[in-house]
Amino acid sequence: MLLSLGGRRIHYDLAGPESGPVLCITHSLASDGGMWGEQMAPLLNAGWRVLRIDMRGHGGSDPVQGDYSMDELADDCAAVLEALQLGPVHYMGLSIGGMFGHGLALRHARLLKSLMLCDTSCAAPPGAKDVWAQRIAAVRKAESLEPIADGTIERWFTPAMKQKNPRRLKQIRDTIAGTTAAGFCGCGAAITSFDYTARLPQITLPTLVVWGAEDPGTPPEGNRLIVKLIPGAKGEEIPGMRHFPNVEAPDAFNRVMMGWLEARRAAS
Repeated sequence: MLLSLGGRRIHYDLAGPESGPVLCITHSLASDGGMWGEQMAPLLNAGWRVLRIDMRGHGGSDPVQGDYSMDELADDCAAVLEALQLGPVHYMGLSIGGMFGHGLALRHARLLKSLMLCDTSCAAPPGAKDVWAQRIAAVRKAESLEPIADGTIERWFTPAMKQKNPRRLKQIRDTIAGTTAAGFCGCGAAITSFDYTARLPQITLPTLVVWGAEDPGTPPEGNRLIVKLIPGAKGEEIPGMRHFPNVEAPDAFNRVMMGWLEARRAAS
């Protein structure tokens, strides 16, 4: 489905019973709502209403030219929740979805009930500008993400994924390559220029942080820092996984996810 926002379209998918508690999910850079396919069955079977939003320039959402900020991405998400009159909702975001999830909690707390932040960070890591400048330059030169698709897959998944589920791996690689250059470059700029660290103690929502133990992109220590700084936050590490434990280790991830969400439902 498409929502018109300021002359551009944002794509979203809304599934599940209207009477169910709402979980809003956002995705990683160079991905879309389809990266949460392994989570949909357990969520829907448990009666959750699931909203998946594609970031600007990703999936079915229109790109915006120029650099983006995390606050702008958070505001996009808030605008969808307000337009659909769904708040307050539970929220789950991975990678950049977790990054601007901090901004969503700080800027639009009234729209949220809880946070689940996955394989993410609260600030741009040291040296991020140089690393991302190289990736952005390659994408702009090719006007495509094809030159960086294979390297991205290597950072996201362990080598075992190639033998375990090659069809799913191809789906995700195709999505990376099909992401708009404007969307990737705009979000890449946001990743190099944000820092919510000092403001994390202001977040009062129930928060769970989940990460893969071998994630090179958003390393465990950065996730542990979020747990330390958000009052009352809890952390769960999934052994042996890199950046996409929800896809590569869905049973382990779903146990954590459903345990957290069902506890939130019982507490409300």
